[in-house]
Amino acid sequence: MKQLVAYITAGFPDKNFSLDLASALKEAGVDKLELGIPFSDPVADGPIIEVANLHALQNGFKMETLFELSSSVAPIIETYWMGYFNPFYHKSMEVFAQKAAEYGIKGFIIPDLPYEEAAPYLPVMDQHNLSLISFVAPTHSKERIETVVKNAKGFIYLVAYAGITGAHASEDLTKTIQTIKEQSTTPLFVGFGVNEKTAKERARGVDGVIVGSAFVEVLLNETLSGSEKITTIAQKARVIKEKINA
Repeated sequence: MKQLVAYITAGFPDKNFSLDLASALKEAGVDKLELGIPFSDPVADGPIIEVANLHALQNGFKMETLFELSSSVAPIIETYWMGYFNPFYHKSMEVFAQKAAEYGIKGFIIPDLPYEEAAPYLPVMDQHNLSLISFVAPTHSKERIETVVKNAKGFIYLVAYAGITGAHASEDLTKTIQTIKEQSTTPLFVGFGVNEKTAKERARGVDGVIVGSAFVEVLLNETLSGSEKITTIAQKARVIKEKINA
């Protein structure tokens, strides 16, 4: 069965809401959860997640919020920390790795940490049995893909197009998927622009999809109550999970 990975902005609008949402997503069929670490300059993300990041920071998000939330969420669902390198560097990868191992986090997703620059941190990740997720883009050469995925752990994140999350761009991923599959047996998930309308097409040839903006957009809808937001997002998750496995 193809898997559904859900991204949510950690601590937005608050820690308890994030915990309730994570539980609802698990019940709706989500297999893995990305807890997004709010950051002031999320360069790979579009305006939807950028606004959610800003609101979370304005609401007083601290790293302790992430740690406290993770201690409750990780036992419920396979969880990864998704964030930009600045916070990891500032607090140190060793500290993050120790905390992740303590709470049962499976790995880190850091989109602005290139493969070569990630190499020095792999020993500490291995020491704590954590995955540092590998990114592949359709613009990568065959040689580059082979380099990036040869030692991939956890899963491989295939970016559906060159750009930012939440856009509606589309590229033919057939050759890229074929190259990855020839080089690695690590599960391959595709992200960027995945929603109820695009999920079935995006899931072709891969092991699952990653959905972020389609869920976070609901969190920003102030016409809905908190419980309505959770119900709406859970229903979206159910529809997407059904479509990628139809």
